[in-house]
Amino acid sequence: MTSHQSTQTMKPATAAKKLGVYLEATPAEFREGVVSRAELNALQADPPQWLRDLRRDGPHPRPVVAAKLGVSIAGLARGGVTEPLTTEQIEALKQERPEWLERERATQAEVRKEAARLKERDAERAQQGD
Repeated sequence: MTSHQSTQTMKPATAAKKLGVYLEATPAEFREGVVSRAELNALQADPPQWLRDLRRDGPHPRPVVAAKLGVSIAGLARGGVTEPLTTEQIEALKQERPEWLERERATQAEVRKEAARLKERDAERAQQGD
């Protein structure tokens, strides 16, 4: 009896998320098909021009926008940013430095600082437990 390995596929939305691009901005053939694991790996290893352009110029999905602005996804929502943004729009926000962005960046910095403190504390506890 031979084992038959089925090809692992994913929905375009999942593949777009893994590639860090906004699904609605991808080509129709990408949005309307399914993506195999091999195809995803090929896209990551040697991105076609459309993927390079999307990653460079956008529009970017919320997780990417949040990362580029240095805030959380919830912080974007609190700031009223609910739509995908292009790289140009993100750079404009960085230049304008609206009050909400500065506040959310400060909040994010505090969250990171607290996470680092807890990680250090847990590492010390683990050492003491040895």
